[in-house]
Amino acid sequence: MRRSVRVAAMAAVATLSLVASACSGGGGSASNSGTAGTGGEITVRGCTPQEALLPANTTESCGNMVLSTISSQLVHYNVDTAAPEMDLAQSIDTTDNQNFTIKLKQDRTFHDGTPVKAKNFVDAWNYAAYAPNGQQGSSFYEPVEGFADLQCPSTDKKCATSKPKTDKLAGLKVVDDYTFTVKTTTPVSNLPVRLGYSAFAPLPDSFFKDPKAYEKNPIGAGPYKFVSQDTQNIVVQKDPSYKGQWAGHTDKITYRIYQSVDAAYADVVANNLDATDIVPTNMLVNDQWKSDAPDRNLTAKEGVIQLLAFSPVDQKLQNPTLRKAISMAINREEITKQVFMGTRAPSDSWVAPSVDGYKAGACGDTCTYNPDMAKQLFQQAGGYSGTLTLAVNGDGGHKPWADATCNSIKNTLGVNCQVIVTPDFKTLLDQMKNRELQGMFRYGWQMDYPSIEDFLTPIYQTGASSNYFNYSSKEFDNLLVQGNEAKTPAEANAKYQEAEKILAKDLPVLPLWSTTLPLIWSTNVTNVKATAFGVIDYAAIQKK
Repeated sequence: MRRSVRVAAMAAVATLSLVASACSGGGGSASNSGTAGTGGEITVRGCTPQEALLPANTTESCGNMVLSTISSQLVHYNVDTAAPEMDLAQSIDTTDNQNFTIKLKQDRTFHDGTPVKAKNFVDAWNYAAYAPNGQQGSSFYEPVEGFADLQCPSTDKKCATSKPKTDKLAGLKVVDDYTFTVKTTTPVSNLPVRLGYSAFAPLPDSFFKDPKAYEKNPIGAGPYKFVSQDTQNIVVQKDPSYKGQWAGHTDKITYRIYQSVDAAYADVVANNLDATDIVPTNMLVNDQWKSDAPDRNLTAKEGVIQLLAFSPVDQKLQNPTLRKAISMAINREEITKQVFMGTRAPSDSWVAPSVDGYKAGACGDTCTYNPDMAKQLFQQAGGYSGTLTLAVNGDGGHKPWADATCNSIKNTLGVNCQVIVTPDFKTLLDQMKNRELQGMFRYGWQMDYPSIEDFLTPIYQTGASSNYFNYSSKEFDNLLVQGNEAKTPAEANAKYQEAEKILAKDLPVLPLWSTTLPLIWSTNVTNVKATAFGVIDYAAIQKK
């Protein structure tokens, strides 16, 4: 998952050819100015990646903030709008939204000096889609023809004793060194838009010779190259051979790993850290954060939604009526005002408001605070015995809102609600992945690519990589397929919105609030800006 101002960017036309953008560096949806050049070193707030920095296995924000600097994809998303612009690709053409011809630029290289060729994409995508390789982003390749043949047999879902039919996607073909084709099982109207997500990055030949060595020293084709990683820091440095349009300004970036957002915030205020993308909730009161960092702060829109998920192994929470009761017991309006000081907005949909295809009110009365109805539904569902837990990660500043949410549920329904704090995001994700959590847990989604479909397929489709709730609905899945096959963006969005209605009935998770991104930075840097995804544009930062 990743984290918004955007424009409609779905590709569904008779002939599609995305061309390279003439601009470089890119502006930000919000920024600052100052006298600065290039060079120097900066440190920014980081967090612990769940896995090694392998593109198709990194589906969370801690790893993706690093991948955003060391990797390049076929498509780069415009900093301001998230519209796709050609990066490693020279062109992406289709006449039917099912057969795509991709031509690459011929001057791009990996950090080891080897050229980025068609086979580096085809080999990487085959590796990611092959189930025994266990890549968390594998499901992003599901539209490609032959994906099912790379999955474990239905009788051996973990490929413990038998292998898939093949390890090659039938829909991928290398035409020449710098051209390959993609055939999808059915038409996919927004496939070119998806191809800027990190899971679709190419891999160098050296990866396939020694994957373990790559995990220790990942090699990408982005503006920065990997230097080192330990429990305290992840370091990347500028690649002097980078020929893309989005070269970094500083020579080195250190992602300093913090377990406490308060500590990161204090370090920025004291000029011991150059930027952080999380401001502690208590610093939002009376705009204290703006006073602490005058003339070095901004608030940016972002394609992010926060959710409350239900454990798939807690049998007491499987009743949608009980889930609706819990939802109607949460006073979103009060929490966003009192805890977040208006920097969040109560959600009425499973999609961020800034995303094309968002439909206001999709959640209906389920997302409306109604204590009387909540009590009635709670009794109707048989209540909840024991302590209802809410798990959040400790390195994200989530405890204040989690406490307020639990108190709202407790005060309305009379059920004992307790917040459980894990040390960091990695720990919480591992517990989700291993289905170790009872009760409820905090979940959030940052868009991977600019489409309503991205807020649905990777999270709720049967077997999807980020479906930590074991949600499965044939009706929902079928509507996603119909949206993918639509001929126009409007038709596609209509089908995706129908799919969202199924979520409103089944309630695998509850929408809480959409977010804006508060940033602060030190007096040592300038040109700090946020992308349309709501993350820091690390390559754009300049040292004073």
